[in-house]
Amino acid sequence: MASTEKPCTMLVHFDKGSPSMANEIKLELESGDGPTKADAMRRAISLLLNGETLPHLFITVVRYVQSCDDHDVQKLLLLYLETVDKRDPATGKVLPEMILICQNIRNNLQHPNEYIRGVTLRFLCRLSEPELLEPLVPSILANLEHRHHFVRRHALSAISAIYRLPNGDQLIPDAPEVVERALATEQDAAARRNAFLMLCACVQERAVAYLLTNAERVTEWPDLLQMAAVDLIRKVCRSKGRVDKGRYIKIIIALLSAPSTAVVYECAGALVSLSSAPTAVRAAANTYCQLLSSQSDNNVKLIILDRLLELRASHREVMVDVVMDVLRALASPNVDVRKKVLDLVLDLLTPRNVEEVVLYLKKEVVKTQAAEAEKGGEYRQMLVQAIHACTVKYPEVAGSVVYLLMDFLGDTNVAAAVDVVLFVREIIETNPKLRVSMIQRLIDTFYQIRASRVCVCALWILGEYSLSLSEVESAISTIKQCLGDLPFFTVSEEGESTESSKPAQQVVNSVTVSSRRPVVLADGTYATQSAATETAVSAPATALGSLASTQNLRSLILSGDFFLAAVVACTLTKLVLRLEEVQSSKVEVNKACTGALLIMVSILQLGQSSYLPHPIDNDSYDRIVLCVRLLCNTGDDVRKVWLKSCRQSFANMLAEKQFRENEEMKAKAQISHAQPDDLIDFYHLKSRRGMSQLELEDAVQDDLKAATGQFTKDADDTNKLNRILQLTGFSDPVYAEAFVTVHHYDIVLDVTVINRTKETLQNLCLELATMGDLKLVDRPQNYTLAPESSKQIRANIKVSSTETGVIFGNIVYETSNVMERSVVVLNDIHIDIMDYISPATCADVTFRNMWAEFEWENKVAVNTVIQDEKEFLNHIIKSTNMKCLTPPSALDGECGFLAANLYAKSVFGEDALVNISVEKQADGKLSGYIRIRSKTQGIALSLGDKITLKQKGGSS
Repeated sequence: MASTEKPCTMLVHFDKGSPSMANEIKLELESGDGPTKADAMRRAISLLLNGETLPHLFITVVRYVQSCDDHDVQKLLLLYLETVDKRDPATGKVLPEMILICQNIRNNLQHPNEYIRGVTLRFLCRLSEPELLEPLVPSILANLEHRHHFVRRHALSAISAIYRLPNGDQLIPDAPEVVERALATEQDAAARRNAFLMLCACVQERAVAYLLTNAERVTEWPDLLQMAAVDLIRKVCRSKGRVDKGRYIKIIIALLSAPSTAVVYECAGALVSLSSAPTAVRAAANTYCQLLSSQSDNNVKLIILDRLLELRASHREVMVDVVMDVLRALASPNVDVRKKVLDLVLDLLTPRNVEEVVLYLKKEVVKTQAAEAEKGGEYRQMLVQAIHACTVKYPEVAGSVVYLLMDFLGDTNVAAAVDVVLFVREIIETNPKLRVSMIQRLIDTFYQIRASRVCVCALWILGEYSLSLSEVESAISTIKQCLGDLPFFTVSEEGESTESSKPAQQVVNSVTVSSRRPVVLADGTYATQSAATETAVSAPATALGSLASTQNLRSLILSGDFFLAAVVACTLTKLVLRLEEVQSSKVEVNKACTGALLIMVSILQLGQSSYLPHPIDNDSYDRIVLCVRLLCNTGDDVRKVWLKSCRQSFANMLAEKQFRENEEMKAKAQISHAQPDDLIDFYHLKSRRGMSQLELEDAVQDDLKAATGQFTKDADDTNKLNRILQLTGFSDPVYAEAFVTVHHYDIVLDVTVINRTKETLQNLCLELATMGDLKLVDRPQNYTLAPESSKQIRANIKVSSTETGVIFGNIVYETSNVMERSVVVLNDIHIDIMDYISPATCADVTFRNMWAEFEWENKVAVNTVIQDEKEFLNHIIKSTNMKCLTPPSALDGECGFLAANLYAKSVFGEDALVNISVEKQADGKLSGYIRIRSKTQGIALSLGDKITLKQKGGSS
């Protein structure tokens, strides 16, 4: 193997199935016409790129191809010369026969056809042999005066490439002056860009002088040259410090009005990176917002939103002013764009803009009612969640949207309807002034609800918040109306039911689909239940209009949803108990109580009959029987539990949720501000020296950053030492250790190899292989190590999924004494899954949906020396780098049992769900299981292995 990899400037597909022979190619080159020679040259180039040498073909090419007038053949000849070895492998000197091509290249540089001149100049950009380039320099310089811009463009590129060679300044000593003169007179945009890039790369001070001289005319430059100017400003401001940064920032601000969107985008990014002045940041934010509304490509919109998210992290006060401009991007039909816009806006809410934001979202909700709206239901759900978040932060705006959202309780998108009813439940508790009107609105719209989950929550709201006599009576009347006439079925003959009840069952089948699947309960255990999975209502209009339109509860109960039936019984019980408090007439109370009992008994009769395929479950049966007994014999203690305790528990839950959110906001505020007090802006006391307002602001911001230490980054040396892995033993002839750096999709191994012997090690090679979703990027190279010397070798590895991978390999080398190659086997490097996952949060409903959806599960038995449940939970959280979603209040108390849900997200967007269920045994030890679920197998297995390794606690 060669000591260094040869550079490759092109990639060509090579069909290994039909390799060409060198003799065949030679014959075609000698006797063929233009197309035949072109085909033979293509095959010769493919063979050269794939390792063949073809030593005898060069003379044939010189004799028979150079003289061909075909332009395709001439271009292929240049590609051949670019690919072929031009130096002797033994001596490193240019091969003598290469001199034969110099005259042909000189002729091409003077060719009357501009295409031949251009491709030849482009070929010279990739030629690195000074012996071949030196006689061609006069011809290259002469092409700067050519009439065609295609030739001048590539002549400038060739001069730049030659000047950047190790001894290029000797080949063309006056290259900077020549290029600068060409730049001053050139009119072609690409040629000017090439000349300017040459000055930027080789003599930066000349490029800066040209830029500042033409600062007033930069806006008139072509977009290619403007992009090069922005790149130059970035480099100059970072290298020279911040002495005259204001002059360059003025140029960038002037370019913000350029017609090219690419230039405008780059200018906005450069402005933010170079200046922290509010004026500059505000200009960049406005530019991003204009691009967001003007660009139609969704990928562009997502990239711009990412830039705005970065601005929000460091300049939130500026971003608050452009919230309404960002909201206009909701006009995009793409769901990802809309979601990112809403996430960004919700983080920028203030008392000043919340009313405007909610009003805009309200208009968007109305637009989703249009039947032609694409993914209207999903978008409406996102809007409802956003409005919910707004009202949680600022309850005073709830009154303006809650009545509109209540119209969507009967939405065909069940998820959106559930979000609406949860929103209503929270608002009715936190906004007592809206209670009366919201209860009345809920009673009026209750018959429109089609989904069982929405009905359950709506019934709970009616039972808890119907307080006055009229509200209680209206609620009872509405429930009876939605249940329809009793009994639910009648038996006319044995085994047959009347036809009046059959249509209800047919209607319901289009509303719910009964399925049996394992479900995780609140305590972390499994329950196999008949779950009603709601789908979009698609029943015939006649059926919906006739029965299900007003008797939704009847339809759902006749489908076998006895959990809803139990909720109906509990709601009626609460309403009757409250009616006893507000109704003075005992006759009316007894009448209502009798009606409720009749409904409950009818439900029990339906559940125990053979009319439905599945009988009533035991839990629902016991709950309905409890309600019957309670109405028959009430007491003060029971009344207090049913009418006050349940509502108080909900209020406590909301208070705790608000407390947790406030604590998180406080923690974020402490992280984002370096100083406890606001810093005073002293720029009025600074010497102005003719500085503009922007330059003053920028200078002040830089002073503040220097004072608060934002320019310095402390390196965590201890953490670095933990990442050094020993690969060989101290007694091995070659010692090696690796420093592992994991950055998202890349793993970098910096391997230090030390020759411990007194001999020179030749052809030393670090050979690595991987197991798992890891892929080596670089091919191994050979090195020569002097006695007791060291070498740093870097290996790059790509990662494609969150899975524990293993890197293994060996070091192979040769010595002068031993003919065979020696091998030192390396220790395995295990890539930790913890480098890829980070704590994340999600709603409880989302967690349960993912738990039911994900198919990969890893079940780990608890085996630990830790004897306290909470201590064990904290140990698992620390070991797995996950976040506990179960609130602390749910973990309070000492009952000997603990269940908690953990959640994390990987850098690849994968979700990791963990459920811990542990119980303390009589002997004090903990037992139970840890269940891990994910969409992919790798993360479930890797996380399970990590937990198994770490769960014991103690020294491990």
